[in-house]
Amino acid sequence: MPFFICPNCGNRVQSGERTAGLSGRPKGCPKCGFGFLFELLDDYYPAPEAAFFTCDSQGRVLDVGRGGFELTGLTDEDVIGRPVKDVLGLEWIDPGAGGEEADSDGNGVSDPIETTLEWGVRSLGKRVAVHAEGDLPAKAVADVFPAYDDDGGMLLVLTPE
Repeated sequence: MPFFICPNCGNRVQSGERTAGLSGRPKGCPKCGFGFLFELLDDYYPAPEAAFFTCDSQGRVLDVGRGGFELTGLTDEDVIGRPVKDVLGLEWIDPGAGGEEADSDGNGVSDPIETTLEWGVRSLGKRVAVHAEGDLPAKAVADVFPAYDDDGGMLLVLTPE
């Protein structure tokens, strides 16, 4: 049975169903009541201080979950509806596929968010610098999960280093 994770509280549940009962409505969180869960294709345990950001198919923030304010200092009102890459000022640190390091413009580094949104695949363990609204950079590890539904979208989990 697949695992599901709540982007609001980080609760993990295991279930054979993606929907609530016989309806087409997505499964909600039994712990906090959040409206939908993300399916994980393998066992994944976020760190206790991990920050969750739920985004639509265009990469705009739909919700800031557990740990988001603590990592960035930004409230839901500050970020909802804005592109996650812009509002968090994400700068990818990992080398690109050819092993080259990024320059100051980010050249040579693939963007895991674009990869996840375009291809519907997970990107795990990507190092990133977070410059939330001009704040001092914080180094983190990013895990990006696609939404397995008709709307697309993604879940971004940032774990401070």
